[in-house]
Parts: sequence; structure tokens; C-alpha cells
Amino acid sequence: MRSEGAVVFYGDDFTGSVDALLQFARRGWSGRLFTRLPDAAGLARAAAEVDVVGVAGISRSLAPDDMDAELRPVFAAFAALDPALVQYKACSTADSAPHVGSLGRVVELGREAFGERPVPMLFAQPDFGRYTVLGQHFAAEQGVVYRLDRQPTMSRHPSTPMTEAQLAVHIGRQTALPVGSLSLLSYDGLAERLRASADAAVVLDALTDEHLVEVGTALGALPAPVFAIGSGGLSHGVAAASPGEGTAIPATSSATGPVLVVSGSRSAQTRRQADAAAAAGWLVGALPLEAGSFASTTSEVLAALRAGRSVALTSDDADVDAAGGRPLLPAIAEAAASLVSAAAREGASRRIIVCGGDTSSRVTRLLGVDALSIAANPWGNVVLLRAHSDDAAIDGLELLLKGGQVGADALFTDVDAISAAR
Repeated sequence: MRSEGAVVFYGDDFTGSVDALLQFARRGWSGRLFTRLPDAAGLARAAAEVDVVGVAGISRSLAPDDMDAELRPVFAAFAALDPALVQYKACSTADSAPHVGSLGRVVELGREAFGERPVPMLFAQPDFGRYTVLGQHFAAEQGVVYRLDRQPTMSRHPSTPMTEAQLAVHIGRQTALPVGSLSLLSYDGLAERLRASADAAVVLDALTDEHLVEVGTALGALPAPVFAIGSGGLSHGVAAASPGEGTAIPATSSATGPVLVVSGSRSAQTRRQADAAAAAGWLVGALPLEAGSFASTTSEVLAALRAGRSVALTSDDADVDAAGGRPLLPAIAEAAASLVSAAAREGASRRIIVCGGDTSSRVTRLLGVDALSIAANPWGNVVLLRAHSDDAAIDGLELLLKGGQVGADALFTDVDAISAAR
């Protein structure tokens, strides 16, 4: 597929974008991830230099009208590259609703930009504990696999609670276009089945990595440009169907020193990670959302970091009323970015973890990061990134952008230990 034209993706949040970059890199594909859409010359240059180019976005947290404004310029820029494949990188739990992050609207915009053909959709990602069987989606939590509408976190998600596990039904509620599905029982001649489908979008099953490769192979047999929606499992399948020759990803990076965690996630898993850090002796407290408390919190954080003590500040400890009527997500992101910037400029920490997909997206942009590359993949799907920026204080920061449900309980302390073990 790479020899037939550019492969590009847009990520609906930054953590998902990084996961896609990792999945391609693991199969030997070189890549570049921009934090915003570059100009046409910069995008074309990147597409000529690497196997896959990504643009990290924020559409998962946007209303449909705002998604139009966000996605139309990106899709137009991608179309100008004459791509073989365009992936809209969506969360492996299909986070979306008619009013926010609408995947139905993405189907409509993708068909508008790349042709009115069936849009393959693959959300399964077995290495994340995400599976689709007969069109129904399942997601693991704490080692137990649940049907999506019964998974403890997603069934009670604050903005996109999942009440339907049949993905064609779930996404069909977000568009007037017909949404169907193809099960594993129909994978013989999959490319032709996709080509001949009367549906505007088609949900695909996968239980194993081999199923992902079957889908990737089928997409490679479709006429370009192929527009597809899916998780890092889709990225895996596309790249594994046509492996590259890139070098292995390092397990460690060169960054040292204490870790600063800023979290906009309110998931139970992020809470467990913060509690584990507190038990290990970290300074753990609340993100300061009130202007009057910011200076004192910053002083306390900088003092701890200078003393070699890692710090985690969370939004679920914060006084949300202190946001003073401002929208909560931007208030959290601004506080988190300001703390990271202060730590970087004072030389107190170069190792940053940002928790929450939407928070990660906003914090990275607020810091003035232009692009991201993979510095290390210490284990599993944990990715340490290198920030690229014209701002010398930000350039070279090590970033871990973590989705709310991602990582073991000891994630924060395990990342901290990478430096200690060096």
C-alpha cells in the first residue's frame, strides 16, 4: 500500500494519534505526527520523506458543526496528496455521540472528501483488550472483558456514555446514512464484499491480530483513495499487511529526573495510578483551577521537583467550582499546561505525563509543540515521545500522553523508575 501513494491519518485526540503512530512504527513504518495541520508544502514534504503522516486533532470533544470546521481543511489537504489510505483514528471504545465526537458525521465528511464508497470501520484492538464479534463490541477493564454497554468506565462515561454495544446501531444513531456490519463469518473475499456493500459504512469484526491483518490486506486491495475509520488495531492491520524496514523502537530514552503528571482524566484507572504514586512517596494533589491558588501550588510543585520528588496533580482532586464559570476542560488544560511550562522553564522536570485524551490534545497545543516523534516504547503500548518546538524550553521534552483507562496501576511509578534504573 505504501508504494501506491501516501498513507495519512487524523487522530480524534492526541493519545489516539500517538497510538496509531506506534502501531505503524512497530511494523517498520517511518512516521511523523504533527500537532496541527501544516501548510501544503510541509505536509507534502513529510509525505515524501516517511511512510505515514499523522495530524493529531481534537474532534472527539467537538460538536458536529465544530467537527466540520476542524476536519474539512484536514481532509482537503489529505486529498491533495492523492493518498492510498486515509485513516480517521478513533478510540478503540468508539467514544462518540450525536452531539459530540460524532462518528456518523465523520462518515459523512469522509465520503464527501474521498468519494461516496463504503467506509470500513474497525474498532477492535486485541492488544488493548478491545474485540468486535458479530458486530458487538467488547472492552476489558481490570482483566475482565465486558460488553461495551456494561463496561464499568464506558457505560458511565461523562460525555459519551455507551448504551449500545452493537456498533452499527450506535454509529447509525449519529447519521442518516445506512450503517451495516460484516462479521468474521463473511471474511472470504472481504475486499469485494466491502466494495459491493450497499451501506455507507461497514463495521468489521476482529478477535485476533490475524483478523486485523486480514482487514489490512483487504483495504490494500480496494481502489484508492480508501477512507477508513478505526482504532490502532486498524493501523496495525494496514502496516502488518505490508511491513516496512524501519529500525526497532528503543526501550528507553535519554531523559532523566523527576516526573511531573498533570491529569484531566477522571477515570477510575487514572485515580488508581495517582493513589499508587502517593503510596510510593510522590507529591499528589489537585490541579489549581482558581487563579489565586496557582502561584502557591506552582511553588510547591517546583520545590518538590527540584528536590528530586515526582509530582502528580489531578482534576478529580480539584475544586471544579473554582473554574469560575469557565468551561471545565479548557480550564483544566490551561492550568496543566501552565504548570508544565513553569517546570520546563525552571529546569525542574523534562519528563511529563499528561492524562486524558482531550486534556493531552489541548495541553500539547498550548505548550507550542509543533510535532512529536517516538523516543521510546518501554513496554506494551506505553510510548515516550519527544516534543519538537521552536520554543527552546519545550523542545526535547519527554511526553507520555495517556488515555484515561490506559496503563497498569503502577504506571506512573514504573515510568519514574526507568530513569532511576539507568
